[in-house]
Amino acid sequence: MSFQCQIKAASSLARLRLLKVRPVRLRRLGPRRFTALLLCCLLFVAGCGYHFAGSAGNRIATDQSVWVAFIVNETISPTAQTVIRRALYEECHAMRGLYPADKEATADLRIGGKLTSYTLKAISYTAIDQAKEYRLLISVDLELHRKGETAPVWKGVVKASQDFPASTDLGLQHNAEEAALKAASRTLARKFLVSVEQAY
Repeated sequence: MSFQCQIKAASSLARLRLLKVRPVRLRRLGPRRFTALLLCCLLFVAGCGYHFAGSAGNRIATDQSVWVAFIVNETISPTAQTVIRRALYEECHAMRGLYPADKEATADLRIGGKLTSYTLKAISYTAIDQAKEYRLLISVDLELHRKGETAPVWKGVVKASQDFPASTDLGLQHNAEEAALKAASRTLARKFLVSVEQAY
């Protein structure tokens, strides 16, 4: 075989190899397969209970006025309803830039609620079987209304908890419980806002 024929044969063989390899790479990296793989990943994430929250499409618009009605208190706590109401105002402003309305009638958004549970539970004990740490749990039925609408935009139960140390000093014990109530109320208010936006 001549030298020229050898070059042509080698060139033809190289082309055949390229033709065999390229379709495989296209099938592996093709846009259709990539899209299918991405869809499978998203379905898997959704099936596991994960979600993407706080996107631009479902956030509560800023610069709106909000009115938080007095929380109905069905528990033995004398202060919880006031602390929860204050926490809702503070977190609405901190997280979404909402500001308190002058009165309920002019508010862009109205929040109403009912405190249905306020419980204390010992969660750890000392060597002599005395309470070492408590857990405060609160549960509130909350509703969100828009101005001019009678049906609520969102309605549901929101729960929150906070641990705090026990103390034999009644004054210190009371202060620790009040601090736990404030922390749990802030957590509850944040959970409320996230739940509202996820429901949009």
